[in-house]
Amino acid sequence: MDSKKTFTFAPDFLLKNVMNIRVFSVKSFIIYFLVYYVLVGCVSTKSIIYFQPIHPTMDEEVTSMLATYTPKIKPGDILSIMVNGLDRDDREIFNPPYTITQYPQTGGFIVLQPIRGFTVDSLGCIDFPQIGKMEVAGLTTNELGVSLTEQLQEFFISPTVSVNIANFIISVLGEVTRPAQYVLSNNQITLPEALALAGDLTIYGKRENILVIREMEGQRFFARVDLTDRSLFTSPYYYLRAGDLIYVEPKKGRLTSTDRTYQLAPILISSLSFLMLLLNTIIKK
Repeated sequence: MDSKKTFTFAPDFLLKNVMNIRVFSVKSFIIYFLVYYVLVGCVSTKSIIYFQPIHPTMDEEVTSMLATYTPKIKPGDILSIMVNGLDRDDREIFNPPYTITQYPQTGGFIVLQPIRGFTVDSLGCIDFPQIGKMEVAGLTTNELGVSLTEQLQEFFISPTVSVNIANFIISVLGEVTRPAQYVLSNNQITLPEALALAGDLTIYGKRENILVIREMEGQRFFARVDLTDRSLFTSPYYYLRAGDLIYVEPKKGRLTSTDRTYQLAPILISSLSFLMLLLNTIIKK
């Protein structure tokens, strides 16, 4: 009798214990998974927030303004020089012809498009109608505009001249939304403005270690800039120059498998929760 009772009781007892072990394992797994997800998913706000103050409790600060960067003309630049005056027929001969050149577009594509401009040769000169050869390298666009206005007064009445660098290009690469080359018509941009133009950094971008590569006077300079520090506003790399390249490094946690984990995490949590609920229902029966 005793052996028969033991025989009939053992399967039920073992089944209940096995089910309890499974429920405990599933619960433990869900807890461990949630803890892991929270630890991995949580990113310190200190590494994300831009322009943090030196003293967090005192957010009102005064910093000296950097002198606005004014680009100087150099060999290889394409100058857009527009001459206006009272006589339309006279001023047309001074406006530059179209030059076919590579023109980067938003999105990174490079196509051939006409740019109206005078190309500065290797000696730093342009050949301007009626005036002839002019040495322009080292001048700002405003200085060249004033010089041309004075020299053109003998050809027609009340001339006005506007000068811009037509191929003022910066490049933004790495962990940004829209990595590409950008052409700037106003010849002036700051580092935060360039990153905003590229759609800002992704969540994986390393904000405290932005690399700016600059070519100047036959040398290439590499500089690191911290977007989380307000000292950025006094950095010589705050104002960008034509040809500057900005590279945003990815964080160490930037892995494809991590991306998939974040995408699948809600589905896995829902599935495991449903499984635990189902097992609890079976045990109660």
